[in-house]
Amino acid sequence: MSSSAAVPALRSGRVAWQLTSTLWVGGVWMLHFVLLPALERFGLAQLLIDDIAGFMRPLMAAFAAVCALLQIVIVWAAVGTRWWRDLRGQLLVVVLVAAGAFFALAWLSEGEQTPYWQVFCYLVLAFAGLGLVLQPRPDEAGR
Repeated sequence: MSSSAAVPALRSGRVAWQLTSTLWVGGVWMLHFVLLPALERFGLAQLLIDDIAGFMRPLMAAFAAVCALLQIVIVWAAVGTRWWRDLRGQLLVVVLVAAGAFFALAWLSEGEQTPYWQVFCYLVLAFAGLGLVLQPRPDEAGR
């Protein structure tokens, strides 16, 4: 691959990394720590808030998993086969495991209210995303 072809590839990876990080981490945090508490403060019925949370949390967990897969590809392209030794790769694996556990728990507790462990998995997504955002981009020379 020539150096002129590598520059647009690095730039597109940089843009994809920043965009996916902003969208999924910001969305997960915004839903749990801003939107749902604001709806409670606004005075909506708790059943309505639970329905909104029951619809939005799985949507955000699935979106986080898809974005994490894309980010794993970006880390793999930047770091190579040792992507799983990199902290960013490890945090992305945590995100995928937490999203998988979120949906496994939803499947196991079909018909019940959102279990404690499902909310815990969602919070693991949120804090793993925060740790990921605090890391340098894979293309930065610091790593």
